[in-house]
Amino acid sequence: MNLLRHVDLCSGIGGFALGFQWANLSKPIMFCDIEPWSRQILSKHWPDVPIATDVKELANDPDGLVPDCDILTAGYPCQPFSQAGQRRGSEDDRHIWPYIFSIVQRKRPSWCVFENVYGHVSMGLDQVLSDLEGESYAARPFVVPACAVDAPHRRDRLWIIGRNVADTQSLFSNVGREHTEQSKRQVSKLGERGGKINVADTDSERLQGQWREHELVSEREAEHSVGSSGEEVRAREYWKSEPSVGRVAHGVRDRIHRLKGLGNAIVPQIAMRIGQTIKQIEEQDGR
Repeated sequence: MNLLRHVDLCSGIGGFALGFQWANLSKPIMFCDIEPWSRQILSKHWPDVPIATDVKELANDPDGLVPDCDILTAGYPCQPFSQAGQRRGSEDDRHIWPYIFSIVQRKRPSWCVFENVYGHVSMGLDQVLSDLEGESYAARPFVVPACAVDAPHRRDRLWIIGRNVADTQSLFSNVGREHTEQSKRQVSKLGERGGKINVADTDSERLQGQWREHELVSEREAEHSVGSSGEEVRAREYWKSEPSVGRVAHGVRDRIHRLKGLGNAIVPQIAMRIGQTIKQIEEQDGR
């Protein structure tokens, strides 16, 4: 399979690009991030990839400023939905989903993957799913924490995966719409309960069943069906060597920027797992 063309909006320090690289799924052809320090990190690791500075500017002229792509990702700002903030939703100046969606409408990627905080489940997620469905994307949300990929912290995060079914057979399109409606009902119930999926035991039968139900590749399946490349092994080994971080650090260069970058970053090991699943589907479709 040829590598997919990947446009990464709200890129942060490149978690999506790194995870998809580990999965051997895609190559980034454009980044966009408003933070200068994050752009420096992106430029260091992907020196040949252009980096835009403002999603809103791209949304003003997607045809002229955004290249055609197969997969579009964004870890768009969480402050409008976060339990740690005022939760102003669409009234927050940092609410940029409408701009991202306008780019999706114009570029029509085959896949969209988005990440945000758990608070998005009870505020704003229904609108995102409805918007995607209106543009013939079969979309489904997942709550996957960092500890699900053996990180030593929980970090619950919402992941939204959408597939463009406009050009597929009508039967699949109908199935896609049914999945999106089912997802919205599940999310509504989850938001009403205010509950969370307990996935601290990543080997539990309940969790493994949920991953299979939602067609995500489990670690054991990934090893057999996709293969354990050097990149995948290195991704899993990262947590084992993760150093402890003290409350006070002296002489650490760019410490504030690093903490902010890490705080805003997605977990690339989860992106890798999603990328492996998308790759399987693409290969089954013969692309």
